[in-house]
Amino acid sequence: MGETDKDDLISIIEEDDPEAAIPTTLPMMPVRDVVIFTDMLLPLFVGREKSVNAIEESIAKDRYLFVVTQMDPGTENPKPEEIYQLGTVSRILRMLKLPDGRVKALVQGIAKARILKYVRKRSVYRVKIELLEEPESIDIDVEAEALMRNVREYSEKILTLRGEYTNEVGSILTSIEQPGRLADLVASNLRLKIEEAQAIIETIDPLERLKKVNDLLFREVELSAMQAKIQSEVKDEISKSQKDYFLREQVRAIHRELGELDERTQEIEEYRNKIKRARMPQAAKTEADKQLRRLEQMHPDSAESSVVRTYLDWMVELPWSKSTTDVIDIKKAKTVLDQDHYGLDKIKDRILEYLSVRKLNPKTKGPILCFVGPPGVGKTSLGRAIANAMKRKFIRVSLGGIRDEAEIRGHRRTYIGALPGRIIQGLKQAGSNNPVFMMDEIDKLGSDFRGDPSSALLEALDPEQNAEFSDHYLNLSFDLSKVMFILTANISDTIPSALLDRMEVIYLSGYTEDEKKIIAQTHLIPRQVKENGIKPRQIHFSEGALVQVISEYTSEAGLRNLERELGTLCRKVARRIAEGEKGPFQVSRQNLEKFLGPPKYYPEMDKEESQVGLSTGLAWTQVGGEVLYVEASLINGKGEMILTGQLGEIMQESARAALSYARANIAQFKVKDAIFDNRDIHIHVPAGAIPKDGPSAGIAMATALISALTERPVNKDVAMTGEITLRGRVLPIGGLKEKALGALRAGITTVIIPQKNKKDLVEIPRNVKRKIKFIPVANMDEVLDIALEPASPKKASKPKKPAARSRHRS
Repeated sequence: MGETDKDDLISIIEEDDPEAAIPTTLPMMPVRDVVIFTDMLLPLFVGREKSVNAIEESIAKDRYLFVVTQMDPGTENPKPEEIYQLGTVSRILRMLKLPDGRVKALVQGIAKARILKYVRKRSVYRVKIELLEEPESIDIDVEAEALMRNVREYSEKILTLRGEYTNEVGSILTSIEQPGRLADLVASNLRLKIEEAQAIIETIDPLERLKKVNDLLFREVELSAMQAKIQSEVKDEISKSQKDYFLREQVRAIHRELGELDERTQEIEEYRNKIKRARMPQAAKTEADKQLRRLEQMHPDSAESSVVRTYLDWMVELPWSKSTTDVIDIKKAKTVLDQDHYGLDKIKDRILEYLSVRKLNPKTKGPILCFVGPPGVGKTSLGRAIANAMKRKFIRVSLGGIRDEAEIRGHRRTYIGALPGRIIQGLKQAGSNNPVFMMDEIDKLGSDFRGDPSSALLEALDPEQNAEFSDHYLNLSFDLSKVMFILTANISDTIPSALLDRMEVIYLSGYTEDEKKIIAQTHLIPRQVKENGIKPRQIHFSEGALVQVISEYTSEAGLRNLERELGTLCRKVARRIAEGEKGPFQVSRQNLEKFLGPPKYYPEMDKEESQVGLSTGLAWTQVGGEVLYVEASLINGKGEMILTGQLGEIMQESARAALSYARANIAQFKVKDAIFDNRDIHIHVPAGAIPKDGPSAGIAMATALISALTERPVNKDVAMTGEITLRGRVLPIGGLKEKALGALRAGITTVIIPQKNKKDLVEIPRNVKRKIKFIPVANMDEVLDIALEPASPKKASKPKKPAARSRHRS
C-alpha cells in the first residue's frame, strides 16, 4: 500500500463518524486466529461463502459488520455454539474483490457488543446485538497511573528487543490517557493466543483489562529477553568461531611468509611423509590420502578429527612392506632347535622341511601348523624356537576364552574406542609382515551373541585367502601370506572342522622318563637354580634322586609338575643357605623324602602279584596316557550285569559285548553254563569319580571277566588295549604312543595291541620299545593265552588304586 493509499484511508477514517448510530441488527462474520479490538485497523482475506455474503450485505447498507472470533480455527462452517458471544462492531473502510472469488477488506473496530440472538443463519449470519459501553471518565489514581506507566515501559522494552521501537511509537503510547484504550492498543499488538485475547476483550472494566495486559506483558518481556539472550549467545559463538578461523589463517599466512610451518600444517605434512614412507598398496594409499584430506578440512579440536588421527596412526605404522630377512641355514637351524628342545623329532623335521622349501622358493606361502598335545610338552616354547631359528619376529596371542569376533577382525570405526583385531595389532607390534605368529589355546575359543571367533579365523588361516585379509577397522585388505601361523591345542576334538581342515596338525606325545631326565639335567635344573638365586656349585642332584622325583612325585606327559618339584627342592636349599648353612647340598634318594615329603605316586602298587579278575587296560587323557584297571567279580544273584565307575555309553557297550563273547564261548573256558543263572557279574573301573569312555578297554574287560569265571589270574606285567567284537576279534584303537608312555610310567613290561595298530609302532621311541614288549593280536584267544596265568589255589586279594587326575578315554 503506497503513501496515497494511506492518506486516503486516513481521510476516510476522519470523515466517518464512529459515533454514528449503530444498528442493533447486523450481519455477522466469524473470523479465526484473530481477535479485533476497538480502534484496531486490520486487513482481512475472506473466502468462506457466508463471510463474503456478510461483507456484501454490509457494503450494500451502512458498512457496519459484527466481527466475532470462532472457538476452533479449524472449523470451516462454525455453528452458533462454536462462536464466542462477545465481539467487535467494525466498519468496512475498503473492499476489493479478487479474481479467485475471495474478498479483501480493510476493517476498523468501533465498539464492543454481545450477541443477543441469531436472526438468520442460512446464507448469512445476521445477529441482534447489544453494545457494551465503557465508563467515559475514570478517576486516575496513583495505582492506575503506575499501572499505565508500567504497561508503557514493558511495551517499549518488547518493541526494543524486537527492534521495532521508534520515537513515534513512544509518542503514541504516551499520548493515550485512558486505561481501556491503552489496554486495547497494547493487546492488539501482542502475540497472544485466541483464548488470552478473547479474555481481555471480554473484560469490560478498563483497569481490570489493563492489569491483565500488564501480566501478559511481563511474561512477554521475559520470553523476549530470553530469546534475545539466546540469539546473542549464538551470534557471539558464530562470531568467535569466525574470529578464531580468521586469526588461525592469519597465523598460517605469517608462518608461510617466514618460511615456517605452524603445528597444524606440520602435523598434516608429517602424516603425508609417513604415508609415503609406509609404502602401502595403492588401495590403502588412496584411502589414507582421502582421510588426510578430511583431517585437513576439519577443526583440530573436533571429535571426528581424533578418530581420523587414530586411523591414520594405524595406517602409517602397519608393516605394509616391511619384512625381516630370513636367515635360512638348515644345519644352524637344526642346532638352534636341538638346543632349546630335546626330542620332538617329527616336529623339528617338519620345520626344517619348511625352511628348506623356503630356501629354494622364497615366494612360498607360510604354512599353518597346529601343535596338538598335552600340557607342558613345550608347544608354545617351540614356536619361539622356530622364530629364533629363522631370525623372525615372534608374536604370541592367547585365544583361550575369547568370545567376541571383533577380537579377531576388529571393530568398525563407527564404535567408540574401536580398535583393529588381535592379528593386525600383533603385526604392528612385530613391525614386520612376516613374523612367526603363535595362537595359543585354539581349542578353547568360545562363541556367544557377539559372534564366533573361530569362524573369523577361517580367512586368516587359509593360505589361499589370507593374502587379502580384511579387518573391520581398517576396512582394507592386508597380506598375511608371509606370516607363519602356529597354533596350539590340547585336544583337536573341540576345534571346528572347517578350521581344522585348514591346518596341518602335528601331534606331540608326552616324554619318556629318560627324556624327562635329560631335559631336567640340561634345562630345568639350571633354570630353577638360577631363578632361586643358588650358585650351581652349591647344589647337586644325584641321578637316582632325579629318577625318583620323575617316577614317584610326578605322573604327567609334560614337564610342568616336574619343574615345580625341582623348584621346591631349590627353594628348600635356598632357605638353608639364607639361614647361614654352608653347602654344597646333595639331593639324593636317601634325603629326597625329607625335602619333598612322602611320594605322591606308586606306579607299581598294583603289581605286587597277579590277581584273579583284575586286568590292566590303557587310557588316553588330555594330559597323556595312563593305565586303567578293570575289576570283575562274580556274586550271588540272577545273572545280571552291574557296571560301576562312571562309565560312558560306549564303554558300557564294550562291557556287554565282552559278556556276550564270554557266554558264547563258555564251553571253551571249561565253565558250566549254569553259572550265569545264579551269579551276578560286577565290572568296576576304579577312580569312580572320574568319567571314562571309549571302546579300547573292551579286551581288558573281557580278560577280567573271563579271569573271574575261570579263576585264572591276569599277569601283572601285561597291559592291553583294543576294541572287542562279539566274535572275539580285536579292532584297532587310537593314541597308541600316549598309552605306551603311560604303560612305561606304570612299570608295565608287556603291552597287547591290535594287529592293525602294528603300523603305529614306528612312532614309539626306541627306548620305549626296548623296555616294553609290544604283542600284536588279532582275536581274543591270543589275548587270553598271553594275559592269563594258570589257575592258582590261592586267590588274590583285592587291588588298590591311586587316584587318577583327569578324564579317561580308553
